[in-house]
This record gives sequence, C-alpha cells and structure tokens, in this order.
Amino acid sequence: MLPGRYKNGIVISKIPVIQAGLRGVILGHFPDHELTFCRSVEELTLLQLRRSELVLVDLTGECNQPRAVCEQFYTLLTQYHDIHWIFLVSHTYYPSAVELLMGPATTLLSDEDPVESVVNAIRSGNYSAERISKALMTPALQDMIDYGGQSMVLTLSERKVLRLLGKGWGINQIATLLKKSNKTISAQKNSAMRRLSIHSNAEMYAWINSSQGARELNLPSVYGDTTEWKKESSREMSHW
Repeated sequence: MLPGRYKNGIVISKIPVIQAGLRGVILGHFPDHELTFCRSVEELTLLQLRRSELVLVDLTGECNQPRAVCEQFYTLLTQYHDIHWIFLVSHTYYPSAVELLMGPATTLLSDEDPVESVVNAIRSGNYSAERISKALMTPALQDMIDYGGQSMVLTLSERKVLRLLGKGWGINQIATLLKKSNKTISAQKNSAMRRLSIHSNAEMYAWINSSQGARELNLPSVYGDTTEWKKESSREMSHW
C-alpha cells in the first residue's frame, strides 16, 4: 500500500451498538482503514462499493425473510469480486448464508466467534482467509437447522431415488432396479429437489452428503452405516 493511502471498508448493521463495536475493532487493529456505515443493503451506493476492499455485514438476530436478505447480497457478490465480504451469521441466517453467500471472496463467521476471528479474517485478506468459521460447522449446530430452512416432506419414492443417487447409482440403473421408466425416476428426483428448495444437481449432492441428508436418507455417514440402509441395500442388490 502506498504511504498515506487508506483502505476503504463498509460496515452494515441495523444495530448502533454493533456498528460502534465493529468500528472500534477494525480501527483499533487496522488504522489504515476508512469506514462507511450503513443500516442495510438498500443504503449501499455504487460509489461506496467501487471504492471498497472490505465489507463487513452483520447478519445476526431474528429475521422473517433471511433468504431474501441473503439473495440481495448474493446479487452484489456476483458483481464485486475484488471485495472481501465478511458475514457475521446467526443461526437464523446460517442455512441461506451457506447456500448463497459462500464463495472465493467471502468469509462466514458465527455470531458466537470471538473478536479475534474478525481481526484474523480481515488480516488474512481476500484470498487466504478461512472461508467458514469452525463454530458454524459443528455437528450440534448442523443438527439444529434444516437445509434451506425447509422441513423434510419427501415421499418414500423420492427418498429412495435420492438415497440411490447418494450411493452413486445413475438414473438408468435406478430405473432398472425399481422397474420404472427413466422419465419417472427423473421426475421423482426433480420433485424431491423442489420440495427441498434445491435448484441444481450440485446443491442436491451437497445436501445428500450433509449430515442431515445422510440421516434423512439413512445413508452411511459420520454417524455410521444405519441398519435400515444395510437391510435395504441387501434387498436391492439381490435384484441384480
């Protein structure tokens, strides 16, 4: 950085005490930063974003539409790749934040992380920061939330299709095993994705491989190979 050149940053929070706290943390450790403060994403201006290298967003507390808020930030993330986005995330926002806000220029921190986590994330910069707090990845937290905030309402047929996909079977193999057409199997897969608010195959496999997906589908996971899966797998394989 050239002598006398300041880095521009933005702090977004609706809560004055959090704004003040983040201001003290950042300026106390990074006096070369000039900060702008906003209450919400709607208050941001194009000039602010073009000048900024850091945006620190407070996504904590309760919210009626956490996904809608995350979608607003997702739109900005796709346009401003050179900004390091740091999100302080509460349990309410976590599912939508992981789905929409994770990326090469973002860091997700838990609202339960210590102040040092914010400092370390800023110090690491845009390209070498740890991308998601370990506090957000603990099994206890994973168990408390539903993927995308949705309840599990899959039919038995949809569960079976996703279960087999999770075991690495293709649509053609599943259709042969279940004595159904490829079109029917594809329709059941797509129906399951709609129920889960999943929009791509990548998201589908991410859910299947998550701890929640493994439990919902009785797949082998960090929790062990379930008895139900072992029995059903043996029955299915006996048909070949």
